[in-house]
Amino acid sequence: MWKSLKESKTGMLGVLIMLLVFLMAIMAQWISPYDPAKQDLMNKLMDPVFAGGSAQHLLGTDQLGRDILSRLIYGSRITILVAFSGTIFAGLIGVTLGALAGYYGKWVDALIMRIVDIQLSFPFVLLALFVAAVLGRSLRNIILIAAISGWVPYARLIRGEILSVREMEYIEAIRSVGGKNGRIILYHIIPNVISPVIVQATLGMARIILMEASLSYLGLGVPLEIPTWGRMLSEGRDYMLTNPWLAILPGVAITLTVLGVNLMGDWMRDYLDPKLNV
Repeated sequence: MWKSLKESKTGMLGVLIMLLVFLMAIMAQWISPYDPAKQDLMNKLMDPVFAGGSAQHLLGTDQLGRDILSRLIYGSRITILVAFSGTIFAGLIGVTLGALAGYYGKWVDALIMRIVDIQLSFPFVLLALFVAAVLGRSLRNIILIAAISGWVPYARLIRGEILSVREMEYIEAIRSVGGKNGRIILYHIIPNVISPVIVQATLGMARIILMEASLSYLGLGVPLEIPTWGRMLSEGRDYMLTNPWLAILPGVAITLTVLGVNLMGDWMRDYLDPKLNV
C-alpha cells in the first residue's frame, strides 16, 4: 500500500491534506491562538496578514472580533467528526441491508430495494432539511442525517457484489459442510466484496462534509455556539464586498478537504480494484 501511495502523486496529496485536517482537529486546543468564541469588538473585521492586516490575527477577525484562524481550526473538529461518524453508521446500515438483500433474495430483496427506491425518490437536500427541521440542531442529529441519507449507495453496491459471488463454488462448499447463513455472510462473503465499499466510504465522506456545511450554512446544523465552516461561510456572505475573506477562507477550507477526500478515494479505488491493473 505504501509503495502504491508513493507512486501516486494525487493520492499522496489527498492523504496529506486529510492528515493535516485530522491533526488540526485533534490538536485544536493546543494550536489555536485564541478562544474561537472570544469576541473583541475593538478589533472586528481585521484583514488577514497577506492582505495587509496585523500579525496579531494571522487570518483576520470576523464581524464580532473573533479570530478566524481559531474558528477554522475548531471548525475542522465538526467536519471530521461528522464525516467519520456519518460514514461509519451509513456504511453499517447499508452493508447490512445490502447483504441481506443480495444473499437471501426473493421478498427480502424486493422489500429492501423498494425502501431504497422510496428514499431515492426524495431529493437529498430536501430529506436532510426535513430531518434537521424536525429533530432540531445538534451534532447527534447531523450524524443521524448523514447515516439516514447515506446508506443507500452502500446497500446497492454490496447487493450487486453479493449477487455475483453467492453462488460460487466456495460458498456452495461451505453450505455443504453445514455453514450457517449468518456465518457465511459475515466471514466468507463480505470480506471478499468489501473493497468497493471502502472506496465508496472515502467518496461518501466528501458528500457528508458538503452536507454538514450546507446545513450549517442554512442554520440547521450544530448549535450556534459551535464554530463550523458552513456557518462561517454563511456569516461572511454579508461582507463579500468589504471583507471577502470572511467567506473565502472557510470556503477554501471546505474545498481543500473535499478535494483531499476525493483524491484519496481515487487512489484507494486504483489500489483496491485489481481489475484496473489488468
